[in-house]
Amino acid sequence: MTIEEKCINTIRCLSIDAIEKANSGHPGAPMALASAAYVLWQEHLRFNPHNPLWFDRDRFILSNGHASMLQYAILHLVGYAISIDDIKSFRQLDSITAGHPEHGLTPGVETTTGPLGQGFMTAVGMAIAEAHLASIFNKDGFNIVDHYTYVFCSDGDLMEGASHEAASMAGNLRLGKLIYLYDNNHITIEGDTSLTYADDVAKRFEAYNFHVQDLGDHGNDLKIISDAFQKAKEVKDKPSMIILRTHIGYGSPNKHDTSGVHGSPLGEKEVKLTKEFYDWPLEPFYVPEDVAAFMGKNITRGKEQENEWNEKIKTYKSEYPELAAQFDQYLKQDLPEGWEKELPVYKPVDGDVATRTVTSDVINKLSAKMPWMVGGSADLGESTQTIIKSSDYYAKGKYGNRNMAWGVREHNMCAASSGMMLHGGVRPFASTYFIFTDYAKPAIRLACIMKLPVIYVMTHDSIGLGEDGKTHQPVEQLITFRATPNMVIIRPADANEAVYAWQAAIKRKDGPTMLVLSRQKLPVFDRDVVATADGLLKGAYILSREQKTADIILIATGSEVQLILESQKKLLKDGIDARVVSMPCWELFREQPEGYRNEILPPEIVNRMAVEAAAPYGWDEWVGDKGVVIGMTDFGASAPYKDLFKHYGFTVENIIATTKKMLNRS
Repeated sequence: MTIEEKCINTIRCLSIDAIEKANSGHPGAPMALASAAYVLWQEHLRFNPHNPLWFDRDRFILSNGHASMLQYAILHLVGYAISIDDIKSFRQLDSITAGHPEHGLTPGVETTTGPLGQGFMTAVGMAIAEAHLASIFNKDGFNIVDHYTYVFCSDGDLMEGASHEAASMAGNLRLGKLIYLYDNNHITIEGDTSLTYADDVAKRFEAYNFHVQDLGDHGNDLKIISDAFQKAKEVKDKPSMIILRTHIGYGSPNKHDTSGVHGSPLGEKEVKLTKEFYDWPLEPFYVPEDVAAFMGKNITRGKEQENEWNEKIKTYKSEYPELAAQFDQYLKQDLPEGWEKELPVYKPVDGDVATRTVTSDVINKLSAKMPWMVGGSADLGESTQTIIKSSDYYAKGKYGNRNMAWGVREHNMCAASSGMMLHGGVRPFASTYFIFTDYAKPAIRLACIMKLPVIYVMTHDSIGLGEDGKTHQPVEQLITFRATPNMVIIRPADANEAVYAWQAAIKRKDGPTMLVLSRQKLPVFDRDVVATADGLLKGAYILSREQKTADIILIATGSEVQLILESQKKLLKDGIDARVVSMPCWELFREQPEGYRNEILPPEIVNRMAVEAAAPYGWDEWVGDKGVVIGMTDFGASAPYKDLFKHYGFTVENIIATTKKMLNRS
């Protein structure tokens, strides 16, 4: 048995043993892909196990995340901080070897994967960011940004529509440093892939402008696999797809090429037979000394590769000091002191302003201070007003530009934005109509899991978008994202609140922020009369009040705040003192000290009303048992927005009537 074969069998058997001990997992894919993984990590991938975040490392994504033990086994063998005890605790509580790869948990894992197609899309964002930074900073003899993004993917990834969005865009952009290897094992959970899937994958990816190599049934031919990776690296103007016929559960006499080895442990008897096939000791978690020494050489190699890059950076700083300083800024993304002071301030005399319009004003102020800001929309830039006017569109051969034309691909837009954030050196924003978050929710959820500070700019926030009707009117979306951990969702009430919403988003570093903005124009509040808009940074604030103790607290977000503000004036004429609270962000308000929260919503004032043109769920946290919520319990309708607001009860008259009923003053 050659040392290469011993290394590959070590990867296979560590995977088998960990899954067997956990009595849970997917052994078949690691057994099939061990040879390809060995070749990639041993012969092509640039990485430093002792510095997993070295910037110019190659990125590796296991999009078929159910094969996670493949990645953990090889990370352990090449020297990452994953011990044999970590391998033994696979899928256990508090382990760093989770059931699917998780970014931030396991050294060497670049992104969280699991839902199929997500890693495939995220990789596109990484390749976009690499090409962008390379275009700006590389000089002749100084390719300081020069790395590849490699992806292992499965038939499940390619079946998911997500992969079509990503592949279409990657091919159109000609991202030559993006290389996929397709594990074509012909098996899904329910049986042979022919039950549901007969795509000609080679033709499909050729049609996407990919460089395609179909290696055939050579899943264990190290030279053929290595040559394929090398050829892919040499193609500079197309992303690559390597199709490799593998055999799921390779070496298992009774489960080889069956769905039975996809998602279940082999079982004691089959483990014994499989290890006999490999000519391998039955001892679980066995790592031969020569394998540990041979693969451990990657530690030295990785240090040398990083040191070479560091030396190149030193010379680069000498030759191009201004660019080097700028490169450092892109990586750190520290903003200059007082950057907020240059943001726009709106006055009532300026007229009504849609909060989506504020985005254009803010982005085009910020983009000068934040050259690392990049982003775009799902073919809606003019409508969501998210175009950086000082730049053209990012495109083939124009990778230094900052406007992303994502096309009508909301899912890929959000997943790739996560990839850009994970890559580093850029700060992405992604925009579409709020309703179309339904097409992007899986990617947004993973951004929340990874706590990535992507900024989502979602416009047309309610039934206020009007005539497009119920198919386009977001009703349940606010509560959906409010229920998602690590998301901060902000729905500003006027233009100045929208400016502070952007400030909150820019400052946030530990998770995504979603700005939910109006299509219709809203009045700019007279801040000489009501509270300043910086209260938004605390999530909720008293916009207007007469007395410290009120008869009722009226709470609203977004376009409905103007309604409760008008209602307050009319209620006062009837002897009812109403406090007006603008609550643009539940999450930021929860973060405030109890004293502040009680100042805004005093516990002794039990009469409370929330007004929001969205599903009412969740508002009981703020209005309490005796409170009332004026919200949406229908999907909306097609009509001018003012007619819709009247039809569904979002009127001053209804707020006043409901208040009087609550207080028994009708």
